[in-house]
Amino acid sequence: MSYGRRLRRILETGVGTPRQLINASWQRSMEAGVDPERQTAPLVYDSALIKDVRRAHPLQPLLPMLAHTLKQMADESEHIMIVTDAEGSVLWRDGDHGTMRRADLVGLADGHHWSENSVGTNGIGTALATRKPVHVYSEEHLLRVLHCWSCSSAPIIDPDTDTVLGCVDVSGTTRSLHPATVALVATTARLAEAQLALRMHERDERLRRRFESLLHRSGVLVTSTGRVLSGDPAGLLGARIQLPEPSSAICPAGILEPFFDGFLLRPAEPSEALPLRLTFLGEGQPTVRYGDRLLALSLRHAEILTLLALHPRGLTAEQLSYYLYGDDGNPATIRAEIYRLRTQLGGAVAAKPYRLVAPVAADFLELRRLLAGNDATAVARAYTGPLLPRSESPEIRCARDELEVQVRTSLLTCGSADDLWAYAQTVNGRDDFQVLERVAATLPFTDHRAAAARARLSP
Repeated sequence: MSYGRRLRRILETGVGTPRQLINASWQRSMEAGVDPERQTAPLVYDSALIKDVRRAHPLQPLLPMLAHTLKQMADESEHIMIVTDAEGSVLWRDGDHGTMRRADLVGLADGHHWSENSVGTNGIGTALATRKPVHVYSEEHLLRVLHCWSCSSAPIIDPDTDTVLGCVDVSGTTRSLHPATVALVATTARLAEAQLALRMHERDERLRRRFESLLHRSGVLVTSTGRVLSGDPAGLLGARIQLPEPSSAICPAGILEPFFDGFLLRPAEPSEALPLRLTFLGEGQPTVRYGDRLLALSLRHAEILTLLALHPRGLTAEQLSYYLYGDDGNPATIRAEIYRLRTQLGGAVAAKPYRLVAPVAADFLELRRLLAGNDATAVARAYTGPLLPRSESPEIRCARDELEVQVRTSLLTCGSADDLWAYAQTVNGRDDFQVLERVAATLPFTDHRAAAARARLSP
């Protein structure tokens, strides 16, 4: 049985499996609700709008190169050449006129949308979905109306941002398009990416020259897409920083000032810095809110931030290593962890010594303040559990035990039955014999909390 007949049988009966790439694409397409009986791709850009879309698209300058590479082959072999945007909408098309007339009938034309979500498995949509060159043959298309077509497509990836910019495709009737066409299309896409990389490096060099011409260079030179070009010789910021929203100049790494077609990054003053909120008490996942961003951190990064918050004057890599690992610590490991941490919180963590320079609010620091004020009710509300209970850091274990003792003492000395019951909900308070006895003795016998305390006290 031929491959095409086997595919038709699979589509009609649901029995059997096509090659892996096509099978995965069929599954995505069916999950998106694509109807195999659909007759044409949807139109998303009319003739008036598509001109503006083309002019603004980053692939527009490369169109002559793409056309020169593929159009002659398309004309001679009754194929058509197509370039789409990142969503799979056709922006440019050229090639054999007879084939283009047939393509019009299925919407393989300017302004029509060819993502997998719209028309199911096809060369354009599947190449964009997988970020890989693909050849889709005849009955491999999900839409039956496309079974007389074959297409070879390859995505074009932006070397600056690593995002998909669009897709280049050669399509033709089943009898005319050879599977080896995908190699030519893939090579064309790589040529486009090489051109984009060359243009990017030229822009970078112009920006560097302007930066180096400054009499008093200060700050870090950053491209409009966040790549770090100059001014960070130690590589503390990494290769790229996270840019803020367009309406803001403050980003996690500091303050951005426009500089030609890039930015100069300088450290934020305390009044300009994004606030840092640490939530490290209790059994839940330690979290950090940096400005408007909520981050879930690894335990190691949470430990580092805890130590820096507890030592506001800063710590060296050697001190951090000792506080985290004891005598077995390695300062090089700490420097690597700080590097990773600063990619998320670059503007909040300074070096030499390592310290927090953002306004810090931490639940464990707030608890310390409340303990000093002898407000047992406020302490009971603020204490949700031990400080980083999974941490084995010697310094954090010491701070955790100290807080636990202070909280328990404060509540047993000054706390009401409500305060003691709140403590009894924490991991260490659940089976605290003295606390439970006090709750059972103080609350009315019929109070459900007293009953729960008696149940916990029962052997």
